[in-house]
Amino acid sequence: MKLYDGGRAPNPRRTRIFLAEKGIKLPTQQIDLGALEHMSASYAAINPLKRVPALVLDDGTVITESIAICRYFEALQPEPALFGRDALETARVEMWNRRLELHLLFPISHVFRNTHPAMKAMEVPQVPAWAEANKPRILDFIGIVDRELEGRPFISGDNFTVADITGLISLDFMKPAKLAVPDELKNLKRWHADLAARPSASA
Repeated sequence: MKLYDGGRAPNPRRTRIFLAEKGIKLPTQQIDLGALEHMSASYAAINPLKRVPALVLDDGTVITESIAICRYFEALQPEPALFGRDALETARVEMWNRRLELHLLFPISHVFRNTHPAMKAMEVPQVPAWAEANKPRILDFIGIVDRELEGRPFISGDNFTVADITGLISLDFMKPAKLAVPDELKNLKRWHADLAARPSASA
């Protein structure tokens, strides 16, 4: 099998961190997003949505979407369990992963894609007003996350999960989007620092 990767983009990075936590190594092929390689006909034949990552299995089956790829490997190698260990934890992980995607990763992406000069060729047209509309939503949500993290080490409870990976890549994505975490959100900053210190964070 082969993983088509996309460098420091959030979703390819989410997959790499997940695989690193599992101790899984795969052959990879880098797709240069800056050179618009993901828009090429050869890559579109792998993923017609022209997004990364994409996993091609030995029989030619293609799995796209980072969480789908992570779930595939979770089923193949259940330990360490990163999607939950029982019914309640699995539900909490799903809840927080979805919340972090919808209310943090996606809004940050809207800011980045509609303001960063490097995105002009990919986000046509850029709509700066949409970026501005999402900024207060991001701040509101990270305030909620900060309160939720009071007294617990990880977002869904006592165990590190895929939801924490989504949180890490989202918070890291704030920097290129020129967004900052307010200093008073100390629980959020502690959580981020702890996640960034894990060896997998450099994957």
